[in-house]
Amino acid sequence: MRDREMSKPMELGALRIGSYIMIDGEPCRIVSLTKSKPGKHGSAKARIVAIGAFDAAKRTLVKPVSAQVEVPMIEKKGGQIVAMLPSAVQVMDLETYEIFEAPLPEEEKLKSRLISGIEVEFWRILGRTKITRTKG
Repeated sequence: MRDREMSKPMELGALRIGSYIMIDGEPCRIVSLTKSKPGKHGSAKARIVAIGAFDAAKRTLVKPVSAQVEVPMIEKKGGQIVAMLPSAVQVMDLETYEIFEAPLPEEEKLKSRLISGIEVEFWRILGRTKITRTKG
């Protein structure tokens, strides 16, 4: 699948805090968004500060409010942990029953709650998987 099918173009001015955006090829959650007034020599600008969904790195983007940006398509699904591996977990998708490996979450609190048999919510973004929370 191409990246174009996994993200959609959107006007920068339409995004809000909490939205997701592609910055430097990484899906990021917007944590700060400031818009400047149009000046004498140009259009209004938006300054975005976002945190990477997979690497937790802080990224900034400054562009005109009317600029087109890529917004990643996030597929939120339910799964069940089948096995714990040293650096990953095996998860079974509860819709398709497909078993795949997902990296261990960075957050210690979430990582400590992962055990075989527990249900989790996972996100698929651009062909990558992230466990976001446990259910129940």
